[in-house]
Amino acid sequence: MKYAFFPGCSLHSTAREYYDSVVASMAVLGVELEEIDDWNCCGATALSSADTLLSYALPARNLALAAERGLPMAVACNSCFVTLNRANAVVGQDSPWRAKVKDALKAIGRTLDKPIEIRHTLHILHEKVGLDAVRRKVTRPLEGLKVAPYYGCQIARPRNEWSDPEFPTEMDEVLSAIGAEVVRYDRKTKCCGGALMTTKEDVVLEINEQLLREASVRGADLIAVCCPMCQMNLDAYQGKINARFGTDYAIPIVYYSQLLGFAMGLDEAKMGFSRGFVPAAKYLRKYA
Repeated sequence: MKYAFFPGCSLHSTAREYYDSVVASMAVLGVELEEIDDWNCCGATALSSADTLLSYALPARNLALAAERGLPMAVACNSCFVTLNRANAVVGQDSPWRAKVKDALKAIGRTLDKPIEIRHTLHILHEKVGLDAVRRKVTRPLEGLKVAPYYGCQIARPRNEWSDPEFPTEMDEVLSAIGAEVVRYDRKTKCCGGALMTTKEDVVLEINEQLLREASVRGADLIAVCCPMCQMNLDAYQGKINARFGTDYAIPIVYYSQLLGFAMGLDEAKMGFSRGFVPAAKYLRKYA
């Protein structure tokens, strides 16, 4: 099983542990994530407020590169997933924007005649690989590890064919398949505030305190995420949250793929657990 992999900017910088763990764990399960050569930033979700055509053309170039390879596209970042799907939808519509995007691609020697298949790595894992295949590869079942699954607000929205937009369960089921105890987490699709941390910090700190509070109340050891922005906000700002609200949160925020790889026997260091601001090692020690 092979996909043209679009990592996005975060997975090559602040979320390097996501890149390493998702590529390595997928390889164990027979999925080859072949990184797209010469990919460019997709513009995430902010560019649409500045330049509509560019917000379609930038991700469309990446879609064209994947189409040239004749492979479906795999994406791990939630923001990239939404942005690429948005451009993909425009390519499939009979609208002025479709013509403008095609002209922009033509100007740089690229073509994209129709939408391509785009899958989030979590979807590939859940639907294409399957939970039974995951269970067969587990060598270190994470029994007793209590995990709160946090999807963020983007991966299941707008409504798509594979996930409930209000209460997705794919990550829950993957975590259960590797032996973890998935705790009830009703805020699993609430927004973390995203990039507003740089402009409205007080608001976003309050939002993230609520996310951490529920995980703590539910008795979670860790929060598992599938979005680099969510991971950054919840992990890097716990100190500020504690200072503002008089709390003492010390909840590791890890990617589901890190737990997956570790449960399948991959090296703890290779999975990047040491990169988090809040260390996860004490919860993993008994499984090593």
